[in-house]
Amino acid sequence: MTLQLKSLHPVFGAEASGIDLTRPLAPADVRAINKAMNEHAVLVFRGQPLTAQQQIDFAQSFGPLDIGLKRVFKRPERLADERLIDISNVDAQGNVAKRDSPKNLSNFANQLWHSDSSFMNPRAAYSMLHCVIKPSWGGNTEFADLRHAYDTLDARTKAEIQDLKAEHFALHTRILLGDDAYTDEQKKEIPPAVWPLADTHPGSGRKVLFVGVHARQILGWPTAESRMYLQDLLEHATRRENVYVHEWQVGDLVIWDNRSTLHRGRRYDVAERRELRRTTINDTPEAMLLAA
Repeated sequence: MTLQLKSLHPVFGAEASGIDLTRPLAPADVRAINKAMNEHAVLVFRGQPLTAQQQIDFAQSFGPLDIGLKRVFKRPERLADERLIDISNVDAQGNVAKRDSPKNLSNFANQLWHSDSSFMNPRAAYSMLHCVIKPSWGGNTEFADLRHAYDTLDARTKAEIQDLKAEHFALHTRILLGDDAYTDEQKKEIPPAVWPLADTHPGSGRKVLFVGVHARQILGWPTAESRMYLQDLLEHATRRENVYVHEWQVGDLVIWDNRSTLHRGRRYDVAERRELRRTTINDTPEAMLLAA
């Protein structure tokens, strides 16, 4: 079968079917998914009961995998392969984590609008999140289209941001949430990355408003003015009419492009078990070659 798409939102996002992700992808399937991602930015595959290895194999079809903040935290992990990012409230021993645990701090940080690894260079291209166990309520993931956000800016703001760049810092969200116990060595491990506010998506060629909570400073601006302006831009990008809300079902695999979207998790009862696995690929020349 070939890839089939059904629109999920007036602006972006599509439900994808016709490809079994538990099996190795043919080159034609990879090309079809890349083409769909360039158009829709978010694809939802339902009913894909992937094992951990199958998810890794699928992700590697699109480029080299990124381990994100694991290079900084170096904490014990319950998932054996470091290329799997454990988006859960489960500790290394397999128990539901305490409310004030480092694991849940990461979960709360995920509830802020962000692009995965925008604080790195190369940054993340695709993220792929697979639902294993869902709670009885909440825990949705919301997505916002940064291409549409740029398109709907007023002319004055478009002109103003053309030459502006923002610094993205990995620990900015953690510090915002009151977690500032990081050593100088940890901070040096993952230095800030700088990206244009008016960026261009490499796959579609469309302009994007590249903002998010990891962006802490506009280069050359005073900090207070910089952060208020970034907040205004973020509010514009995440207006409700620009947001797709994904309600998880067990077996879902959702792929999104971090270069053209923002996302955030939503609140749920952290005393209830919730397990998702994420794989993320870097925006590298190898990934771009596969996307061609």
